[in-house]
Amino acid sequence: MSLPTRKIGKDDVPYPGLGTMGMSGWYAGFGDTERNIATLKAAWEKGCRFWDTADIYGDKRMWENEELISQVMKECNIPRKDIFLATKFGNWQREDGSRVIVGTPEYVKEACDRSLKALGTDYIDLYYQHRVDKNTPIEDTMQAMKELQSAGKIRYIGLSECSAATLRRACAVVKVDALQVEYSLWETSPETNGLFDACKELGVAFVAYSPLGRGLISGSVRSRKDLTPDDNRWKHPRFSEENFPKNVELVEELAKLAAAKGVTSAQLAIAWVHAQWDGILAIPGTTRIERLEENLDSLKVHFTPEELAEIRKILDSFPRAGTRYPEAMMRDVHI
Repeated sequence: MSLPTRKIGKDDVPYPGLGTMGMSGWYAGFGDTERNIATLKAAWEKGCRFWDTADIYGDKRMWENEELISQVMKECNIPRKDIFLATKFGNWQREDGSRVIVGTPEYVKEACDRSLKALGTDYIDLYYQHRVDKNTPIEDTMQAMKELQSAGKIRYIGLSECSAATLRRACAVVKVDALQVEYSLWETSPETNGLFDACKELGVAFVAYSPLGRGLISGSVRSRKDLTPDDNRWKHPRFSEENFPKNVELVEELAKLAAAKGVTSAQLAIAWVHAQWDGILAIPGTTRIERLEENLDSLKVHFTPEELAEIRKILDSFPRAGTRYPEAMMRDVHI
């Protein structure tokens, strides 16, 4: 099966991609290795071959998710060239479980080598700085990534959750090929904070993570009771006792529109993201084959100008409630 493609660098990358974070932690039900392997194998077979991971993704320790991908590719005999593989560095988890953001040149190179080992590969297609290190000039971090690129360890360079100003500074050092930021029917700030404008100006692909609002828009989280204590989303303000009922109002309005169109809310949401600009690639995450298939079927959804206007009217009428992350984590985004 062949999916449509959009450009990252010089590559034609199939979309939507697959976010793999939830397979290794933070969401409830992540630990079913057999199911995760089956889902990744199905993704490859169905042409969903833009896989997104990070060294920090893991329940017990770092590199768990990267190692899962390595395991799948070996056990399922997936050729390395078949997967456009993206991973990230910059979130370092200390032994006590606390997290620190690091972007020093020395760390960049050490992190890359650790990810190459965990992934079982000798190159990474797209290597992102996961969060910007406030204590290290972005120019120094980008210079280190440029050297990794020259050494053939990474093919393309990315940034995640930076500001438009930081993106421009980074691009003055080396070509940044992709920017990864949360973007969805629930979170539209890249439209107004300069990120879309900067990406279009600089020729940077926009990779939209959490296009389903962390399960909010798709309806997989229908009440706070759906979030078990071991689910990290319990701590996110969008799901708080105060904010969740307000956000559900938006979700219900979008669900009505999806039903009238004969599609699911998830399909509506992913298709809407891709309809905003041809430089966007969404990477919805899932651990289940049936959800993977549902997400891929979003490619069959098309909008009239009138439908797009109606969706925008709904978004304007039901503004989001709550910040994207808990307060401590919000300090690390859009720097």
